[in-house]
Amino acid sequence: MSRRVVAVAALAGLAACSNSTDFYPTKGDVKPHPGVAKAKLHPIQGIDISKWQGPVDWASVRAAGTQFAFIKATEGGDHVDERFRANWDGAAAAGVPRGAYHFVFWCRSARDQMNWFKKNVPNDPTALPPVLDVEWNGHSQTCPRKLPKEQALAMVREMLDEMERYTGKRPIIYTDITFHKDVLEGELPDYPHWLRSTAAEPEQRFVNRRWMLWQFTSTGRVPGVRGDVDRNAFYGTPSDWASFLTTDCDPRDHKRLSSQGICTDK
Repeated sequence: MSRRVVAVAALAGLAACSNSTDFYPTKGDVKPHPGVAKAKLHPIQGIDISKWQGPVDWASVRAAGTQFAFIKATEGGDHVDERFRANWDGAAAAGVPRGAYHFVFWCRSARDQMNWFKKNVPNDPTALPPVLDVEWNGHSQTCPRKLPKEQALAMVREMLDEMERYTGKRPIIYTDITFHKDVLEGELPDYPHWLRSTAAEPEQRFVNRRWMLWQFTSTGRVPGVRGDVDRNAFYGTPSDWASFLTTDCDPRDHKRLSSQGICTDK
């Protein structure tokens, strides 16, 4: 049975619990912020993960109700997350829908970065759409640079186009408050957005940006993961999530984008 069929079937049971105020009582947060308390009201939740979480017990992650996982794959043009393949294969074996994300490094060309992504990330038709993680590299000692808006936006567009050509799926844009304000505000409305907002609801921090995924904490606790882990919520209902799984596209965009051959049932 395919990953999609299993995941969609599991949502029937979840929908029956739709009157609950906390869909995942076995999960937690060591530093909960009152500004994101409404995140727990969203029935579809997942994690994003990298080498920093160490070995993951994916069966326990799935048993805790995790509906999706985005796994760090590549960064720039020469770095692969050391645990990418273990997490990629482990999530699939446990039945957790998973996608890969690429962290953009602004000192490497868009072409180099996408060649590196394609070299290291399997083109798996059962995977979730890929994610382009766009933030400034302020933490980097070798490339703490900010590009002019138009230059950064041109790189983002080139990488999104190449990701879509490679996977056949419309990529998701992950971003934070600063990068969105500097570069993305008012741009790229035809892409689903995954927004980081750990002290307030996304609508309070991102101007005129509809979100599909919300990263609401970086200090989450999830069975099967040691220590802190990012927790995320999907905007909609179990039916919306089932639609996303079968089309690889935000259900709110189906009608508008179907004429382009996007958002069609698989």
